[in-house]
Amino acid sequence: MQIDWDVPIVVDDGLTLRADVFRPSTTDADARHPVLLSYGPYGKGLSFQEGYASSWEIMVREHPDVAAGSTNAYQNWEVVDPEKWVPHGYACVRVDSRGAGRSPGYLDPFSARETRDLYACIEWAGTQPWSTGKVGLAGISYYAINQWHVASLQPPHLACMVVWEGAADSYRDMSYHGGIYCTFFENWYDIQVTSVQYGRGAHGPVNPNTGQPVCGDETLSEDERARNRADFGAQLRAHPLADDFHRERSADWARITVPFLSAGNWGGQGLHLRGNVEGFIRAASTQKWLEVHGLEHWTEFYTDYGVNLQREFFDHFLKGVDNGWDRRPPVLLQVRTVDGFVERAESGWPLPRTAWTDLHLDVEDLALRTERPPRPASKSYDMLGPGLTLTTPPLSEPMEITGPLAARLFLASSTTDADAFLTVRAFAPDGSEMLFRGAIDPRAPLAQGWLRASHRQLDETLATPERPYHTHRDVQPLRPGRVYQLDVEIWPTSIVLPRGYRIALTVAGTDFDHGQQGARLGHFANEFRGCGPFIHQDPRDRPADVFGGTATLHTGGPYESRLLLPVIPDGDT
Repeated sequence: MQIDWDVPIVVDDGLTLRADVFRPSTTDADARHPVLLSYGPYGKGLSFQEGYASSWEIMVREHPDVAAGSTNAYQNWEVVDPEKWVPHGYACVRVDSRGAGRSPGYLDPFSARETRDLYACIEWAGTQPWSTGKVGLAGISYYAINQWHVASLQPPHLACMVVWEGAADSYRDMSYHGGIYCTFFENWYDIQVTSVQYGRGAHGPVNPNTGQPVCGDETLSEDERARNRADFGAQLRAHPLADDFHRERSADWARITVPFLSAGNWGGQGLHLRGNVEGFIRAASTQKWLEVHGLEHWTEFYTDYGVNLQREFFDHFLKGVDNGWDRRPPVLLQVRTVDGFVERAESGWPLPRTAWTDLHLDVEDLALRTERPPRPASKSYDMLGPGLTLTTPPLSEPMEITGPLAARLFLASSTTDADAFLTVRAFAPDGSEMLFRGAIDPRAPLAQGWLRASHRQLDETLATPERPYHTHRDVQPLRPGRVYQLDVEIWPTSIVLPRGYRIALTVAGTDFDHGQQGARLGHFANEFRGCGPFIHQDPRDRPADVFGGTATLHTGGPYESRLLLPVIPDGDT
């Protein structure tokens, strides 16, 4: 393998970005290779093992195939391991994004400036003498999110992309769930990004392969670095509606025409699922595939399962190999069970054979029923407390739920607003809750959804019964005591529940908490108690005098509060 460190890429405004290029070593000066490219802010010289030690240790311990067949000397957070790709004839290009790692400039995550830089990097890679001219994009999370962005610009040398667990909508997927501010990205920026900002120089980590500072040769003061970066948290908080700031940082589905594989995670509530599904449904591409798996956010990208799946896709679209990829069914699911996963191919999403099933809420006895309760009833709860949990009877036979969910609530508030936090849960026959491995949180519920009542206005051009879609363009305050209809999007899930299990819905005014001691990972700010790092506790967004009142849920009679489930009647599991 030939490695070229810190290769310069000059972009349109004259700034020089720095890239590492890994490619097959050959004496043939005319050798050409397709390119796998990534552009992001985590420091291309920061080893996975140092920067994300706890995640690396868990992954290789539980999935030894990740480390097998590689020296792992060039492992880097959320991008491909070149030792598993270069021997198969690929060139791997890693670019430090503007203002991060060894690339100077103003650090401004997900901005239009970054998207133009990524466009320039693709075009640079597609015109190098060692390149075939075909560039594929690969990577997790940040490296997936910006794939949607740059694909909207249609760079000529972009041939295909694998979008692995990447959001696509800056507002709905990332920073304001249902209109409620999520503190994740503010914490993420401070912990994971500014820690490898360009200019940390001698005060930052060192590339174990080159001995060079990961964050550039210059050592700038903290004040200088602060002037060279956006205050990302302040930016997000300054844009509480789905305005131009968020549109600039979101996909333009009508302009995404490149072939892609979109891979999501059932446990990715809060970031690593909705965009993958939205992209598959809404992008204009005619060659597109959706895959959804489980396990930790970073794991399946590196396992033999994930690498082989990506290689089959890239071999077809970058090398022209007739391996049958173009004849694959468009959807591949790892259907979740209470003790593992079952692989199954499908013809579309949502699954065409879905039997959409309403479970009606009845607060009179806190039940979920298949029949609509005839009598109206209401029950109040403290919006900062545990809320109300409504439960089905034990299932008389196994049930598969796979697809998007939605709820309709009739809610009143004692104040001028209310936040609805909805959690779909499963309970075993002995009454214990079944918590599942999430993308980040090791003990997560089945599914989650959110809606701020003052953001209840639907976008009638995009909303469907199973996927309420809200405009988030203005605020409609509540009249205290008045009952309002709220249609709440609940992110997709998959589970096969055995006979005797129960389904539950918790309606609350704050984040779900499973009530057990939570886990921690070194690069996240909070203890994990069911929502991972995707929590909504900023008092500037949720002042107690508004969101700490009393909510009243109305059911029965004229109040058709219900949970819509995607039941799969003939799931082959």
